[in-house]
Amino acid sequence: MPLTKPASSRSRIAYKFECPSHNNNCSSNSNSGKMAAEARTISQRGHIHDQRQVMILPHIMFLAIALVSLHLDSVSAQSMMTKNEPMFISRSETFKFITGETIVLPCEVANTDTYVVAWKRGIAILTAGSVKVTPDPRVRLVNGFNLQIRDALPTDAGDYICQIATMDPREITHTVEILVPPRIHHISTGGHLQVKKGSSVRIECSATGNPMPNVTWSRKNNILPNGEEKLHSHVLSIENVDRHKGGVYICTANNRVGQPASSQVVLHVLFSPEISVERPVVFSGEGHEATLVCIVHGETQPEVIWFKDTMQLDTTERHIMETRGSRHTLIIRKVHPQDFGNYSCVAENQLGKARKTLQLSGKPNVAVFNSPPISQYKDRYNISWAVDSHSPIEEYKLSFRKLPQGHEVVGNAIDSPSSLSSSSQSSSSSISSSSQMYGSGSGLHAHRIGSNMNGFSGQPGSGSYSGYGNVMHWGHSDWRNVVLPAVPVSHHYVQGMSYMVRGLDPDQHYEATVQSRNRYGWSDLTNSFVFSTSSNDGLVDPSTYLNLSDNEMRDLSVTFYGSSAINRQKLGLLALSSATLALSLLVA
Repeated sequence: MPLTKPASSRSRIAYKFECPSHNNNCSSNSNSGKMAAEARTISQRGHIHDQRQVMILPHIMFLAIALVSLHLDSVSAQSMMTKNEPMFISRSETFKFITGETIVLPCEVANTDTYVVAWKRGIAILTAGSVKVTPDPRVRLVNGFNLQIRDALPTDAGDYICQIATMDPREITHTVEILVPPRIHHISTGGHLQVKKGSSVRIECSATGNPMPNVTWSRKNNILPNGEEKLHSHVLSIENVDRHKGGVYICTANNRVGQPASSQVVLHVLFSPEISVERPVVFSGEGHEATLVCIVHGETQPEVIWFKDTMQLDTTERHIMETRGSRHTLIIRKVHPQDFGNYSCVAENQLGKARKTLQLSGKPNVAVFNSPPISQYKDRYNISWAVDSHSPIEEYKLSFRKLPQGHEVVGNAIDSPSSLSSSSQSSSSSISSSSQMYGSGSGLHAHRIGSNMNGFSGQPGSGSYSGYGNVMHWGHSDWRNVVLPAVPVSHHYVQGMSYMVRGLDPDQHYEATVQSRNRYGWSDLTNSFVFSTSSNDGLVDPSTYLNLSDNEMRDLSVTFYGSSAINRQKLGLLALSSATLALSLLVA
């Protein structure tokens, strides 16, 4: 084997061995030749170390290249393996369905040609590949591996797993929630409840659904006994039941799934008869028709009997009894004078008995004041009223006084009627003496003013009266009573009177009441009517009065009228000369 010396720029000597291709023994003898050459030519240790570095470097480079190549091959193989692996396109989700709907659960996959895709629920296998395993006829696969369940039931709620059968199984899980519309499955009373008056009631209403429904109570065509329209509770409690709390109560369950469910409970209250009357006093007249009405409630339905005083009435040609629901009516045709008096309706059922009294009266109704509340004059006031009466009014009694200090005027009423009530009682007690009040006057119907509250005796009190038109003076809160005859007699149903009250103080409040009398007696007192005088007189042209005739000048203070206001007739109660009246008007 020839030994050659390579070209080198270094001072160190290095050799490489070349072996001719035709020499077969070169490889076996190369080591010994190399060792001999090195023994002969290398004399220093440092030269050997440099030669080893030169020889190891190519091996390191070759090893690095091999490692990089192996890594690239591994990545390429892994990429090819991943590209062909089965995978899910669908993701795990939660679905909500209403009972009766069709459930569809998605399971879209890729690269599953050599793998089995299965649906499971718990340990039960529903499908394997394209084969349906479950015997449930509602279940099938649609559009690949999507799972369909028809006519959803509450029992279908739960987790459903779509799985790819690899060595390490891959799967997604869908959660199904079934929404159930509300249903009322129990009411404690069974829909009907019958209790006695005064009892306590407790009604329970139970409902199911998903989500759990809210239960509310309401009342048909009415509010609940507590005053509310709705009660948010499954329990309805009613204390101290009476007939006003009976009726139809409605339990409603609602969970916003489908339509709300409702159920009714009829509460039937048993109670003894309860009676009310439309009008405690019925006004009528001879030859007219009168209707007396009692409103009767009771459970069970009471029997109603009518009485005149203590005598039971039967149906006759003139006495007719009608019943419409709770309204019981006694009709009296062509009223006779003996028909006036007290009547009563008596109702009775198994739980008790009740009675109410009514009065059939020929007296006048309570009068109604219709004059304006403020006078245009500072010292007088024209007060007027109207009254309903089937019989002609024979006379009126007017009472008035200055309003005591400390009484506040509200509209046409005062805040303290006690003084009025006491005076009204004393006035009523003096009515019997009023028939003596009109005997004076020259053939004319006179009126007289009493100055105290104890009757019309004519005794002066704190004030005095000395002729019509004179100024009256009286102490605070003294009542003045005036009896006015109704002449001429009117046969109209609506009758009335007007009277000029004189001698008043400017800018003051007064109160008045009036009673009316016909052949059957005196009416009740009116409520207190409050009027006021002005601080200054209104402007009146004196020539208006000077142009009147003697008959017209007699006294303009009292006016009587019937239902037709057009036919008013002025009445002179005191004969005054035209000159005297004109003078009194000018002075006033």
